[in-house]
Amino acid sequence: MLMYKIQANHSGTRSIEVEESHLSTISNYHLLDHLVDSNGIVDESVLDKLKFNVRSLLSGDAGSDKSLLDLCLDVIYNSNMKAFGLGNLITLYRQWEEERSKEAEESAANP
Repeated sequence: MLMYKIQANHSGTRSIEVEESHLSTISNYHLLDHLVDSNGIVDESVLDKLKFNVRSLLSGDAGSDKSLLDLCLDVIYNSNMKAFGLGNLITLYRQWEEERSKEAEESAANP
């Protein structure tokens, strides 16, 4: 399983490890879709919005999904997660999605 590391603060003294399964869970639940406003600024209110969305999912049927719980414990509710770290998570997720799209196109072109 692939492991990524995102920088959680400006000075680079804190980081958060993100597994590919975490990125897959973000994709499955569309957690980052429409999260950031049109201004593109990721601040603490955006992080709070993500936490509220996840909390809502956990209170419903998704509350028993181990992958969502792992994502919460390991990444979203990590004590190092701040707005800067969320911005880096969003960047990592976009790169990961792009990579997956390219791989899917290549495998479709070369059956």
